[in-house]
Amino acid sequence: MNLINFQDTFAVFGATGMAGSAISRALVSRGYSNLLLPSRNDLDLLDNKAVDIWMDLHSPDVLILAAAKVGGIHANTTFPADFLLENLKIQTNVIESAWRHGVRRLLFLGSSCIYPKFAAQPITEDSLLTGPLETTNEFYAIAKIAGLKLCASLRKQYNFDAISLMPTNLYGPGDNYHALNSHVLPALVRKFVVASNVGSPFVECWGTGSPRREFMHVDDLGSASVFVLENWDPNALNSPLDTHGNPLLHLNVGTGNDITITELVNLIAHKTGFTGQIKWNTSYPDGTPQKLLDISSLSQLGWTPLVDLSTGLDSTIKDFSEMYASMNS
Repeated sequence: MNLINFQDTFAVFGATGMAGSAISRALVSRGYSNLLLPSRNDLDLLDNKAVDIWMDLHSPDVLILAAAKVGGIHANTTFPADFLLENLKIQTNVIESAWRHGVRRLLFLGSSCIYPKFAAQPITEDSLLTGPLETTNEFYAIAKIAGLKLCASLRKQYNFDAISLMPTNLYGPGDNYHALNSHVLPALVRKFVVASNVGSPFVECWGTGSPRREFMHVDDLGSASVFVLENWDPNALNSPLDTHGNPLLHLNVGTGNDITITELVNLIAHKTGFTGQIKWNTSYPDGTPQKLLDISSLSQLGWTPLVDLSTGLDSTIKDFSEMYASMNS
């Protein structure tokens, strides 16, 4: 039984971002047409009163919270208070207002960084809060943990139908390619495309290259988000359980495969035609040694990713190359 309807009104907060725009595309491709996609100019999610007024005016049936302040290691370590405060405010304002205004289903997007730095691999959902976090993004992670726990507590106390997905590292259309504040994959794509275009003799990469990371194309997150909205009822008999036999209220979403940063660098270098030297600047931190998600719970429900890394990289490199060419034409 489909838990959402084609007549429902959907609000996607963060719809102009990478994840939110992918979810919006996935909803449209599945035939859902009543979408509300407020931009930052339309609605300041940091303003509690503004969020309440918007909810009063629009009364969505289903709400997807994909809005967040995000960034890579440099941004997280430079602006820890901003990452904690802004994400806590966004989440609390939206989730509480959705509950108070009678939203029927809510999907909250978290992050795989919620899990302990040295969690057993692959990481299961009930690894949450079993060890210390990675220090380079702990403030963002704490905010995301608070968001998923707010959803869980509202379900427990008030039967509010809020569910959460914890995506692995995302890439694809709408990504941030900023030289300092982007995540590792788009940062590397930028470096190697630029280096190939200007004929640089070398590219500097951060860390040792030894950490293992999992990367998922954002369109797979879009399809997973619509899938769980349609199919996942944590109270159903077939719903995934934790190791204590309790229903899971957040699910991992990823590919189930990882790669070392060195392997990723070599793959991007090959695909961009870069033939110069690769230099590793080991003064930069590696972060978590490995971060591979166990996606068996979501797979149990019937969802599988479709975009392999090589294919996803091809389209991502093409998109950034066209962007770079237009900036320099």
